[in-house]
Amino acid sequence: MASNPHIWLTPFHEAELANGIGQQVFRGLMSEADADRTYKNIVANRSAWVLVDLPDSVFRTAVDLARTHVPRLGTRTLDSIHVACALELEAQQFWTFDERQAKLAKAAGLKVS
Repeated sequence: MASNPHIWLTPFHEAELANGIGQQVFRGLMSEADADRTYKNIVANRSAWVLVDLPDSVFRTAVDLARTHVPRLGTRTLDSIHVACALELEAQQFWTFDERQAKLAKAAGLKVS
């Protein structure tokens, strides 16, 4: 891994972060105060992220991934969109804790962490 990696933040990823934090509160794994602090920390550290727009080709790539891999892997639409973002932005590495998403990323040729 590079000593100073570029971590992209698209509007899609920002929505996913907000939803993920909200899910932690919903599941009782995080308090609303902790969620608020976490989100504020992300916003305060935006300089660590590279803000990019979604390339227009992301959804076409997501469709191609779905048609090629979903019948075998059972991945969801959002998994295909995440992986398509990485492919279209020419990511050097793909980070995920989601096993199905990792399988899709590997099948698409991405290096997964």
